Amino acid sequence: MDLPILQYDPDPDDLIRPGLRTRLAKDKLPRVAVVTFLGEVSRGWVAARRWRIASSVDMVTSTVPIWAGTYEGTEIAVAELPVGAPAAVIVVEQLLALGVETVVAVGSCGALVPVEAGEFLLPVRALRDEGTSYHYLPPDRWVETDPEVREACRSALAARRFTATDCDTWTTDAFFRETAGLVAARREEGCTVVEMECAAIAACCQLRGARFGQILYSADTLAGDEHDVRGWAHPTRGTALWAALDAATMLAT
Repeated sequence: MDLPILQYDPDPDDLIRPGLRTRLAKDKLPRVAVVTFLGEVSRGWVAARRWRIASSVDMVTSTVPIWAGTYEGTEIAVAELPVGAPAAVIVVEQLLALGVETVVAVGSCGALVPVEAGEFLLPVRALRDEGTSYHYLPPDRWVETDPEVREACRSALAARRFTATDCDTWTTDAFFRETAGLVAARREEGCTVVEMECAAIAACCQLRGARFGQILYSADTLAGDEHDVRGWAHPTRGTALWAALDAATMLAT
């Protein structure tokens, strides 16, 4: 079938990004950014430190601030991303257009196999079961994360006495369409967790020549007979943020 989603255009230029650069030329950002899916934990962290809003992404329904400040002597940008691949990548595109060269993401994932709540995982590759990545890379099943970013994330967690397990993740657009048959098929391919953005952000960063890696922590689970939210592992969010910031400082040098 001649599906539109498979009609990849390798032209790296588009009609919108040049105007973004011109309009926001004054909003130069640090070379390393931490992008989070941690809710009030991230917003509270930057508010407590009075980091400045260095730029913002204006969407129809909301405005996403991009903060900048100094952490452990390193200039870092921080943005709390909207959930879902298309919206998350819109914010990442602005980060990259304004000078970011390395992106460290941090957020939760669902377990497809027995994984304890709050356990840390580092995606090595993401199964591209969403739409956004197909506009950034030729059609393929997988997209890989950057090994240097991954190892920095591992070291950051180890320094805080946490271990991290490498994993393959299933990136999907449809939270409510994780059926028993699809979960079984993804397990068979080697996916141990599921989330909604990794493949898209990885593909975007690859096209733009940036490095990308992600720290995931296990929240809800589909490993049993029914969906168990397990409190969404909320107590883990603070540790996850600190580890991502630590990794960013390693990658800035």
